[in-house]
Amino acid sequence: MVRASKLLEKLEYTCIQGDPDREVGALVYDSRKIEKDCMFVCIEGASADGHSFAAQAAKEGAAVIVTQKEITLPKDSQATVIQTKDTRYALAFLSAAWFGYPAEQMKVIGVTGTKGKTTTTYLIKSILEHAGRRVGLIGTIEAVIGDTHIPAGNTTPESYVLQEYFRKMADARCDTVVMEVSSQGLMMHRTQGFVFDIGVFTNIEPDHIGPNEHKDFEDYMACKGLLFRQCRVGIVNCDDTHWREVTKGHTCALETFGFSKEADLQAYDMRLMRGPGSLGVDFKVKGLTELSVETNTPGRFSVYNALTAIAVCRHFGVAKEDIQEAVLRSHVKGRIELVKVSDQFTLMIDYAHNAMALESLLKTLREYEPHRLICLFGCGGNRSKLRRYEMGEVSGRLADLTVITSDNPRFEEPQDIIDDIKTGIAKTQGRYVEICDRKEAIRYVIEHGEPGDIIVLAGKGHEDYQEIKGRKYPMDERVLIADILKERGKAL
Repeated sequence: MVRASKLLEKLEYTCIQGDPDREVGALVYDSRKIEKDCMFVCIEGASADGHSFAAQAAKEGAAVIVTQKEITLPKDSQATVIQTKDTRYALAFLSAAWFGYPAEQMKVIGVTGTKGKTTTTYLIKSILEHAGRRVGLIGTIEAVIGDTHIPAGNTTPESYVLQEYFRKMADARCDTVVMEVSSQGLMMHRTQGFVFDIGVFTNIEPDHIGPNEHKDFEDYMACKGLLFRQCRVGIVNCDDTHWREVTKGHTCALETFGFSKEADLQAYDMRLMRGPGSLGVDFKVKGLTELSVETNTPGRFSVYNALTAIAVCRHFGVAKEDIQEAVLRSHVKGRIELVKVSDQFTLMIDYAHNAMALESLLKTLREYEPHRLICLFGCGGNRSKLRRYEMGEVSGRLADLTVITSDNPRFEEPQDIIDDIKTGIAKTQGRYVEICDRKEAIRYVIEHGEPGDIIVLAGKGHEDYQEIKGRKYPMDERVLIADILKERGKAL
């Protein structure tokens, strides 16, 4: 049990009724988890408003109810009522206090941006662990706490869950946390209640704009920029034309990285590298530190990912040799993940599941001058048809051959989704084949691969399932590839 006033110590609030020193035995923001003597925080959501459950909370014995609106409780209610300006903001501070301010026991690194967050966080983790630190990770794919891997629901979890992860990381003797910070997470105050030691900005492009997201690009940038009012050191990509707007009003010390000669940490002398079944890049760095770097992933965006990680890890005193070795061997599941199937052609798995990501990837691979660039992808069901048209058009324009297949059809018919993709391809002169079964589609590109080809399996990335009619069936592209090679008498 803990006194409510202890949990409220960093918040401005008004006690509407009852005693703020009342003891509580649980912190709850989900009405389904209300229990006797809990503190219930009324959160206004997109589909339900926690304030409408305040009376229920009182009847079920909640000791304290935290609200931002007027509520009506039963006349005989003994619950303490605390009113704050914003209960989402309050939940973050209450959660931090509930778990004993675990972020203060570790160095916390937050990475925001439209692209590159996932790869960059794993790369930072890899470098720091190679240098002997114990690093927890929170992101789009999973949360990693020691040997425990927890699949992610949101890129940035709700503040209570985030603080719970921090607590578990501190208890597992992690000394560092690296996490992806989404614009939604910042907008909804999920990252309040602590200060980031380092905040990172990778890049920004129009995305996540629409109902229940951001009203326009300016709002999207403003939300990203909130990170730089909540960190001690900001590390930003000054090659991005919007970086000054994003960091407007920052309260942190700023450092820059990029290819620009104005960058504090500058990449230069970049060279594309290609070997049997592999792609990579090497480059040099000067400014705040000097070293040569080689990566086993392709393109300019791989340089940005590595440069970002170097800029961060420099603050931890990591030796140049540790950085070089970790960057070279690091890879992220489903992010430009090269799978060796032949010395004659290159095959990779990537999560690119919208037109912007797919175009960036295909343009990067074009720079390696492949014999043919082959793009295999499908689109999710019960999602915007516009995405299907756009991805079809991008692949038709940039790939030499598109193989249209199934992704997560959900409650739609796979063929209907394929037909929508073909509508986009029809705007181009691109060649395509359609093979609805994803395993058979992958078999096709492997069996028809020609010397010098680059083949991309796009859209699934780290996912290991296929969602059909409300059920998730196991389907990992790595397993499918291994099965195909085994059936052909080969092995990975």
